[in-house]
Amino acid sequence: MSTLEELKQLIHTSYGIDPETLKADAPLADYGLDSLALAELLFSIEDHFDLNLSETPRGVNTLAGLAGLIDTLKAGAAS
Repeated sequence: MSTLEELKQLIHTSYGIDPETLKADAPLADYGLDSLALAELLFSIEDHFDLNLSETPRGVNTLAGLAGLIDTLKAGAAS
């Protein structure tokens, strides 16, 4: 399963949003995720992917952006 698909499932599990409605390039705010929900999502991402996001990633506000960041961090951790 791709990182993008895993993120969609994580959002579905956490917020009940149908994964089929989540578009990779749409701003997460379009799905009703406010700043508190986004912070909670980042904690869920850290737990799910076993990553450390030391602060809210600036300029990352789409699923595609988050997936790219996660892939980059995972690649860095593997090397």
